[in-house]
Amino acid sequence: MRITANASRRLAAALATVATCVALAACGSSGSSGSSSGPIVIGASIPITGPLAGFGAFVKWGYEHAVAQVNAAGGLQVGGRKRQVKLILLDDKTDPNTTSNNVQQLITGDHVDALLGSCTPVLVNAGAIVADRERVPMVTGCDPLLAFKSVKKWNYVWDIFFAEPDLAAAPFGTLKYWHAVTNHKIAILHDNGPDGQGLGKAWPAIAQASGYTTVMNAQYTTEATDFSAVINQAKSSGADIVFVDSVTPQAVSIRKQMAAAGYKPKVLVIEKGGEPLQFAQALGSLSNGVMVGGYWDPTFPYPGASTLRQQFEQQTGQSWSQHIADSYTAAQVLLDAISRAGTTDKAKVNAAIAQTNKTYVVGPVQFGADHTSKLPLVEDQWQSGQSKVVFSAFPNIKPDGKFLFPLSG
Repeated sequence: MRITANASRRLAAALATVATCVALAACGSSGSSGSSSGPIVIGASIPITGPLAGFGAFVKWGYEHAVAQVNAAGGLQVGGRKRQVKLILLDDKTDPNTTSNNVQQLITGDHVDALLGSCTPVLVNAGAIVADRERVPMVTGCDPLLAFKSVKKWNYVWDIFFAEPDLAAAPFGTLKYWHAVTNHKIAILHDNGPDGQGLGKAWPAIAQASGYTTVMNAQYTTEATDFSAVINQAKSSGADIVFVDSVTPQAVSIRKQMAAAGYKPKVLVIEKGGEPLQFAQALGSLSNGVMVGGYWDPTFPYPGASTLRQQFEQQTGQSWSQHIADSYTAAQVLLDAISRAGTTDKAKVNAAIAQTNKTYVVGPVQFGADHTSKLPLVEDQWQSGQSKVVFSAFPNIKPDGKFLFPLSG
């Protein structure tokens, strides 16, 4: 895609405006769109710092990029005129109480017209409850669908992400696809967060249905740092396959402590914390062969997939992560709904979100009565610092890497 010099300058100016809003966290405190000619104000509380900052950095870029593109084109078409979009991002510091307070501030203090979500169930759900109570439309990704639906019957919040049963099943599909030989024994280590507990229940059920035996299922707190006891227990169990769910700092520690203990299972799956680029960067060669569920890749056959990766890497100088895609899409879905509604009236925007039926960079997005839109789930594997698709159950999505087996290191 060729970008003219004028377009580049407009995009740079739009990005500068967004950056100012993020820094000051006050761009929406005046000029909210009670006026049909004022800026449209959108807010989000995201983990810019704290244990989930590795996710937040990509979510931040996705939201900013979608808004910057609209502003660079002259604004969002709403009710016959183009209006600039003002984005306010607050740091929830990976703390759900801060997320709740931030979302309340965005609604009552900054008078936002609509909201975007944080990342992971514990943060997304905390902010979503406030948004739903205040009847302010929110579109989010980064919240597995069962964890989202288990909270309440949503009215003003909409989730675009994968479903936990698909995540739990993907490693077994991978092993079958590549004819990987193991002793069919599985050890599970998971945190006590909502998604960790969800997978702690889903994995054994899927394992049994797939002909595997769960020989260990241990839980630890999200604040734990020493995993030697559960690692030694897993090693003693003789399991060839280890499933882990944790935040990134814990995921890095677990992998290092496994290596230090001399535990070398043939298969290692690390969900959530094993996903961000920071995981592979922190571990180097120890990340090779680690598997993690994937819901987006630049090779997917959806409009703008490869371009989005190029844009991110050109703008940041960093390697891409799949979270640029669900966050970018969530923002696009929200902006498209505001444009179709022709107004910032919250009830009308909410109704327009419900009518979404379009293919975005993550694939088709269409919400059901439960306010969710499910993304296809594949299996990724870290290979020399790159995330490769090694299994897909979808005919239009093909693996782009050879399965590394058994796990090395």
